[in-house]
Parts: sequence; C-alpha cells; structure tokens
Amino acid sequence: MSQRSKFRTSNIAVRRGRVAVVTAGLGVSLVAGAGAAFAATGDTGAQAPAPVHTATVAATVHHQADTQAKAAAHAEQVKVAKAKAVKAAAAKKAASWIDPVSHYKLTAGFDDSGSHWIHKHSGQDFAVPIGTDVHAAHTGTVVKAGPHGAGDGDAYGNAIVIKHSDGKYSQYAHLSRIEVHVGENVKTGEEIAKSGNTGNTTGPHLHFEIRNTPNYGSAINPVTFLHEMGVKV
Repeated sequence: MSQRSKFRTSNIAVRRGRVAVVTAGLGVSLVAGAGAAFAATGDTGAQAPAPVHTATVAATVHHQADTQAKAAAHAEQVKVAKAKAVKAAAAKKAASWIDPVSHYKLTAGFDDSGSHWIHKHSGQDFAVPIGTDVHAAHTGTVVKAGPHGAGDGDAYGNAIVIKHSDGKYSQYAHLSRIEVHVGENVKTGEEIAKSGNTGNTTGPHLHFEIRNTPNYGSAINPVTFLHEMGVKV
C-alpha cells in the first residue's frame, strides 16, 4: 500500500470515530434531557393531592352548623310537645273522677238496710285503717266542713261536702281529721282529710256519698255514678 493510501485510510477511520463519539454524545444528551424533563415534571406515576379550597371548607362548616341548629330546634320542639302532653294529662285528670281512697274494701253499700241505720244506707262505705289519706273525688269547692256531719247530723262524725261543676256534690264522713275549709277550691286527687272512726260506726271506714244537693236526703248510688264516670270501684 502506498503512503497516500495509508493516510486516506487513517483519515476515514478518524472521521468514523468522531461520528461515533458525536452520536454517543447525542444519545447521552437525549437521555440526560429526558431524565431532566422527568425530574422537572415529578411524574412518578402517582397523582399529586388536589388543592384544598377555602370555599369548600367554609361550605362544610356552614352545613355542620346548620345541621346542629336543626337538631337543637327539633329537640326543643320535642321538649315543648312533652310539656304540653303532661299539661294535657293533668287537665284530663283534673276533669275526671277517682276513688276517694286507695287499698280499700267495700262494706256497706248504697240503699242497704239494717239496725245500724234509721233509714236505708245513703252511701258507700270504704273500709280503710284510721289515718288513710282521703282525696277529693273530683275538682270542686268545699261547701261544708266540720263536726256533727258538717250540719248533717252526729251520725256522720267529722264530714266534708264538695260542690262540683256538673251540679253534683260529694260527701266524706267519719273523718279523723279535716284538712280543708269552706270556700276552698280543691282538685281531683288532692288530699282533703284523714279517714277515721268518728260518728256512728262499727269500725274505721270512709262513708262516701254522691248527692244532688249539699244536704242529707239527696244521695244517689255513688258506685253506679262512679262507674258512669269511668271509675272501677
């Protein structure tokens, strides 16, 4: 090979080497550029959290406050409704009739006859121990209260008569203690006396009458009357 051919061959080899280096360098640059772009975008395959907006937080707080306010208003409505129900129940009780005593045994009944009475028995006897609470059978006003049957005779002992709005009167006799006075207004179930054994009796009991007037001689069957008022005697 001539000297000139060797030189030409050497130049071609150098040029090829340069092209390879440049090409490799370009590849490195491309790879590095891609890596830099990858790092710049931060794309690791996971999405970044969405930004929290102040308006969204405010709306959530407002909704919670509104819910709590509605719950409080509902609770107040329930409370008011319960109070009204209690008041209505109390009013209904005040308008009703009840037994004048509790835990009793019925003994002599209305219209019974015998040696104990000059005339037939004018009421219903409730056998109870002395000192048992006696309650107003119905709302009304006390028109009689005192010894000697409150004016109806010694046989009744200490007695009370109450006038009711329906025109009827209730009488309570043989009491050991009177706890009300004439002119006093009483409600259904209110304690008015203690049972006893005063007057003409054969043992402790409450003598109870329903009358058409405040005076002796106008009585009707008290058990029948109470049954009509829904009271089980």
